[in-house]
Amino acid sequence: MTRQKPSPLIVLGSGYTGRVLHKTGTSQGKTVHATSRNPLKNLADISSEQRLRFDLEQPSTWPNIPADADLIWCFPATPLEQVQAFARTLDAPPRRIVVLGSTSVYDTSSESTEYPPPWIDESAPLDQTKPRVQGEEYLREHHGAIVLRVAGIYGPTRNPLDWISRGRVEMSRKYMNLVHVEDLAAICLLAIDKGKPGEAYNVSDGTPHTWDEICVTAQQRWGVTVAATQENRTSGKRISNAKLRAELSYTFKHPDLYEALALIESGTG
Repeated sequence: MTRQKPSPLIVLGSGYTGRVLHKTGTSQGKTVHATSRNPLKNLADISSEQRLRFDLEQPSTWPNIPADADLIWCFPATPLEQVQAFARTLDAPPRRIVVLGSTSVYDTSSESTEYPPPWIDESAPLDQTKPRVQGEEYLREHHGAIVLRVAGIYGPTRNPLDWISRGRVEMSRKYMNLVHVEDLAAICLLAIDKGKPGEAYNVSDGTPHTWDEICVTAQQRWGVTVAATQENRTSGKRISNAKLRAELSYTFKHPDLYEALALIESGTG
């Protein structure tokens, strides 16, 4: 259910996604604050009234978070003991929390030999041995956090063409799921307004690609060549975003990876 009165929004962590979130939320007329362990140094380009010092491992910084603010948690929710202690200071209603997780949390220990791999939705088992899973699930179950299980994030200065040219990836049949950072930011803001507390949503553009396909297209369209190729029989995952589209009614701004890369390469995306 959409809320009528907007609350201040705090972006916990101001890395690649956090900065786009701050910009997007501000452009929508929201009151958005960015946080950092060292805001004077790391957030110098953001106005002083929108900067807050916050460090999960420094409880003395926790009172800097306004009592009436909603939170978008952009860094891994670990260690669990600190997550729990901080979360206990957040009980003042009405507060919404969106936590950015990862699709890597799905347990693939009994990975199917089927290829292409089966689609994975939010009902798939989680790897409970991962510290971030423990933190995310604690926040979801005990504090009503909305957990976004996010695929690979890309955008300007951080995308498959850069990864290929820097030798960070190789050709393989492995499936890769991606989401443009602008779509991720918009989905975070939509989840704050319309998401159901305690729910989890997969965040991916819904079109998995193999690294073979991405690398071949990168060579054909942009002349970006893979530095080396190694045998990799891993199948990867195919992440379903059906719940996100159905429950939040989100329409992707960048549903096509290659169109988005063309915009980035042209300097307009």
